[in-house]
Amino acid sequence: MKRIAPACLLFGILAVFAVPIRAATTESAPAATPDKSPASPIAHAVSTVTGLAISPLLGTGAYGAYQWYAAKTPEQKAALPWYAKTTFWLPALLVVGVCAAKDSLGTVLPPGMKKPLDILETVENKATGLVAAGAVVPFTMNSLSKMIADYHVAHPALHPTGLATIASIDWSWLLNILTVPLGVAIFAVVWMASHAINVLILLSPWGAIDAALKGARTALLGLITVTATLNPWLSAILSLVVIVIAYFVAGWAFRLTIFGSVFSWDFCTGRKGRFTPAERENKLFSSATLTKIGVPVRTYGRLISEPDNGKLLFAYKPWLVLNERTVVVPLATPSVGKGLFFSTIRDGERTAFILPPRYRSHEDAVARIYRLGEVQDAGLLKAWGSLKELFGGSAAKAQVG
Repeated sequence: MKRIAPACLLFGILAVFAVPIRAATTESAPAATPDKSPASPIAHAVSTVTGLAISPLLGTGAYGAYQWYAAKTPEQKAALPWYAKTTFWLPALLVVGVCAAKDSLGTVLPPGMKKPLDILETVENKATGLVAAGAVVPFTMNSLSKMIADYHVAHPALHPTGLATIASIDWSWLLNILTVPLGVAIFAVVWMASHAINVLILLSPWGAIDAALKGARTALLGLITVTATLNPWLSAILSLVVIVIAYFVAGWAFRLTIFGSVFSWDFCTGRKGRFTPAERENKLFSSATLTKIGVPVRTYGRLISEPDNGKLLFAYKPWLVLNERTVVVPLATPSVGKGLFFSTIRDGERTAFILPPRYRSHEDAVARIYRLGEVQDAGLLKAWGSLKELFGGSAAKAQVG
């Protein structure tokens, strides 16, 4: 598995690059019955927006490279949008290649050496997602609106008698008002589901799992790209399936997105050095233990200490904006698990809450504020302590003394 997953990942990325370039540079005879209906651009637009959302940097870079190779004259190349210039798509694809190499090496590297790079890639995915949503997707939908409007102007016979004059007006601006928000909404839903893979990679301790997750996403993008060159309607149907699935997992993906955003921000800004836990309530993430009382996993909220009655309360807002809900947290044998990159609040052997990286080195204060008992090593830190003990390190010396 560890040897096959990186090869599949690299092959999928190369396939995504090769298909649009091959389609753009190969001189083939036109189809006998080309689809010139106004619905054909819609199929292409849906596939394009879905592909961009699955992997913004790879999708935008490959899409820009496709447009650059499709432009035959210097004038056409000069008129291309910024993301189709070699100054953008070439470095973008190089960054994608570096990320692929990182995932390939990650199958043999310890998690502690790969996680910082995973965090940087998560930040990159957020940044390129914002760029694609704010620039590339509106440009794509604007082109769609223009093509539909031009089609109706060029075919006045499609309109009832007396409406030909109205039909001759350029209504692309009105179509933009309708299509651009829809395109951005589709992009946001699919991007959140795709971005969840980056967050799952942050949580995964094994490089082979990381490569498998990334390979599956790249394979899906490649499948949409390949089907788009063969049959745009088949690609559109596949894209609609992806959109529907992304819609139904939107809540789960949104919580993972917030989780990855908070973790990346804390890690990249070194916030733990500027942070001190509050004496009554602090923000953290719930874990699977709280699902039995109706709190979805990885919900971002406030853990509140009630010193008068000894209770712990968890307050959170669904989707971060809805009415706040508060539940009593039942912890039978609470403790704090100190990890290498982040720590947790546990109930026995199960994780009840996940502490963002800002709490790293503040575990004793958390245990005191919430009366959680002792702080224990967990995860990779616990494994490292066991390894030192095995070879007669500090843990063994402490026991001998």
